[in-house]
Amino acid sequence: MKRFDIITEADARLLPPGSTIELAKGGHVTPLAADTLRDLRITVVRADGLDDDTGGPGGAGAGGGASLAPVADIKSIAVGSDHTGIALRKTLVAYLRGQGLAVREIGPGAASESADYPDIAADVSRPVARSEVDAGIVIDGAGLGSAIAANKVAGIRAAMCTTPTLARYAREHNGANVLTLGATLLTTDEAIAIVDVWRRTPMTEPRYMRRLTKIRRLEGTGGR
Repeated sequence: MKRFDIITEADARLLPPGSTIELAKGGHVTPLAADTLRDLRITVVRADGLDDDTGGPGGAGAGGGASLAPVADIKSIAVGSDHTGIALRKTLVAYLRGQGLAVREIGPGAASESADYPDIAADVSRPVARSEVDAGIVIDGAGLGSAIAANKVAGIRAAMCTTPTLARYAREHNGANVLTLGATLLTTDEAIAIVDVWRRTPMTEPRYMRRLTKIRRLEGTGGR
């Protein structure tokens, strides 16, 4: 990936359409270059993690991959479950609050109160997408349905994880901002280990971040 300290219009016109470039920390894109980058659908990944100001969906103006990376230092989180995950939800809520996180708890209070996992997934994912909380966790029987539902919310990248290794990959490589868990598949200790790795793993490498811009581009075009 080509790296620039400053991108001028002349530089931008020499770049292949649809390519990805990196802007160095403190780097600058000139206004005319921004227009050209947008027209050529070139993605700019900023090394300093700041948003781009170049405008345009999915390319340089989408804020670059850096702005899509999940919050590294999670301080607030939404945790929800359907009726099958109440016990695990309550355990995780208590654990995370004990770790100093602000937790928004979502879901039924008793197993007799049936809840549909798409509703819970949406209720957890929407505040994440709106940046009202830093991340989200959704629990159902297997975690699969909640992942599917959560990923229908624009701006959400949900991953169902059954091991700490998958949790690390979900964050580091895929920028997952929502974690889904299967209450019937995990012990409490296993779930806590997964959550700990997931919430403490940052996403920092530009080569991973630029792939998020391609995911968002698919989201914005309905996958076409």
